[in-house]
Amino acid sequence: MIDTLVNFLTVEFAVLFTAALPIIELRGAIPVGISLGLSPMHAAVLSLIGSMIPVPFILYTIRPIFNYLKTTKTFNKLIHKITHHSLEGTGGKVQKYGVLGLIVVVAIPLPGTGVWSGSLAAALLNIRFKWAFPAILVGNIIAAYAVMTISSGAFRLFGG
Repeated sequence: MIDTLVNFLTVEFAVLFTAALPIIELRGAIPVGISLGLSPMHAAVLSLIGSMIPVPFILYTIRPIFNYLKTTKTFNKLIHKITHHSLEGTGGKVQKYGVLGLIVVVAIPLPGTGVWSGSLAAALLNIRFKWAFPAILVGNIIAAYAVMTISSGAFRLFGG
C-alpha cells in the first residue's frame, strides 16, 4: 500500500515538475502524465498547477535580475538579446493587444509561447501583476484544455 502511494505521488511530482520547466511546460507535462497512467484530466490539472508555480517569481523578479545582469560585462549582451527577442516576438503581440494578447500568447500551444514567454513579456512591458497573472492563468487553462484533448485523443488512436 505504501509503495503504491509513493509511486503515485512520485508520478504526480514528476508531472508537476515537468510542467514548471521552461519550454516544456504543460504542453509536455500532460502527455507525460497520461503516459505514466494518470487520467487526462488529472494530468491536465497537475500540469496547470505546476506550470503556474514560476509565474509570480518571473513577474516579480525578472526585471530586477535583468537590470543587475545588464551592469555586468559577462551578461550584458545576452540580456539585451533576450529582452529584444522577447519584446519583438511575443511582447509585440502583448504590447499591441494588451491583456487579450497575453492570453493568446500563453494559450497557443506552440514553441516560444506559454507561461514563461508570457510572464517574461508581461514583466518587461510593466503589466501589473493583478492583470498579468489572471491573463496568464486563463491562457494556460485554454492551453491545458487543448493539449489534454489532443493528447487523450492521440493516445486512444495509438492503442493507449
